[in-house]
Amino acid sequence: MSEDRIKELMQELLKELEADEAVGDDTVEIARRLETDIHDLVNPETDSSENTIMDDAIALEASFAARYPVAERIVRELINNLSRIGI
Repeated sequence: MSEDRIKELMQELLKELEADEAVGDDTVEIARRLETDIHDLVNPETDSSENTIMDDAIALEASFAARYPVAERIVRELINNLSRIGI
């Protein structure tokens, strides 16, 4: 999968979270941190050795399991795509 698809998934996730008033600010903050991590990861000038991208993605997926099925699906696809590119 391409980096572009990962960015698209991240944008879709943020849009979904921001549209749902029941989603807490802490969850949106984790998603934004994940978006920043993804941006840093694909930027060759950024040192990503301390990147926690997979940890953040897995935490989001777990928190969405019961309450936000659409967001969970997006995060699961995001995790699968990150795995495919070697993250």
